[in-house]
Order: sequence, then structure tokens, then C-alpha cells
Amino acid sequence: MRVLALDTSTEYCSVALWQDGVIVERCELAGQKHSEMLIAMIDALLKDTGVKLNQCDGIAFGKGPGSFTGVRIACGAAQGLAFGANLPVAGMCTLQALAEASGKSRVIAALDARMGEIYHAAYQKQNNVWATESEPCLCKPQDAPPVSGKDWFGVGSGFAMYGEALNARYAGQLIGVNGAAVPQALTIAILGAAQFALGHGVDAAEALPLYLRDKVALKTSERAKA
Repeated sequence: MRVLALDTSTEYCSVALWQDGVIVERCELAGQKHSEMLIAMIDALLKDTGVKLNQCDGIAFGKGPGSFTGVRIACGAAQGLAFGANLPVAGMCTLQALAEASGKSRVIAALDARMGEIYHAAYQKQNNVWATESEPCLCKPQDAPPVSGKDWFGVGSGFAMYGEALNARYAGQLIGVNGAAVPQALTIAILGAAQFALGHGVDAAEALPLYLRDKVALKTSERAKA
């Protein structure tokens, strides 16, 4: 099986090709140039691996949460490529991608959502399959959903930005934190391959971003009040 994966949900732009468990990836700090870089990175990846797009079995993409513009770029690119090559797609949650990349079995994933909030979810790996302890949501760090038990590992920029509040919220439950972790195509590829293997790919028209916030910016008066 071959799966092309891409993620543009943060300031990084990454692509990966999963071939029967072997992964080749490319990742670059893009800032706000994802739309300029993404297709060129995909072309280079496919050329370097000697694989044509229509030889893939599906396209996986980071559907969010994350940058509003970024997740739209990933979704749009996945749709366009899938339509052209007649391939199924699989949108993968970026918070679950963080959990997969952590190498831990109990993970609290938190991404900085700006405006004093985080995107949050918690997962446990059971029999090599991720089970959701807390569904993806938008919340204040101090109001993050509770989790049961101990030995949780915190990942994502939410812990870098709001470490004090999150450590207080999960006092005695965390065994460690990696606030530098970001969602990347490598783990999107791993999660996507599992979905395609189960036959869970969908038509390109059904590729949708995951938005947890309708309002993406504060008004001037609201910023002043904050």
C-alpha cells in the first residue's frame, strides 16, 4: 500500500509517502508560505521516490485543528490531487497525530489556539489502537477537560504556551511534557494508512477540515479588553 500524506496546520509544511510501512518525509518551516511550497514539495517527494500519484492508494491530510488557513490549504490540496488521480482521502486529526508521534500510550495533546485558548484532546493506546479519552475541543487551559488516572504525557504548543496552567490542571497526572512537538505528515501517513487498510477512505468531495472555532480573530475592542 502507498499513502501520500500532507500537513499544513502549523507554521511547518510537511509531506510524506508511506510504502508498506516505510516512510519518506519532507518537512520545512514555511511561516505563511504553505500554498507556495506544498505542491512543489509533493512533486519533489514523488520524483525522489519514483512513485506517480496515481500509483498511491489514498491521500491522508491533517484536517485540523490548527491554523484556519493552513487546514484549508491541506484540505483543498488533498481534494484537488485526489480528484485528479481518482483516489480516496482520509482526514486525520492533528491532535491524534501528536499523540502518535509522542511514542507514549497515554497522551494529552494541546495546541495553542491563540486568544488565550487551546485545542485539546486526550488519547489512550490500547492494543496498538488509539481510543479517545477526551474529544477534540476548544477551551481555556485552566478549564481543560479532566482525565482519569496517572502517567499521562503532554504534547504540543499548548504546553509550551500555557505550561503553568496545564501543569496545575493535571497536577500529579503528568509524567512529562514535550511542548515543542508539532503535527507532521509522517504521523498523518501512519494514521492514514491504518484507516485505508480498514477501508475507511472517503471520496474527495467529503474531505472536510475540522474547525473548533468559528471566530478566528478578536475585534480591536476585544483585544484591548483582553
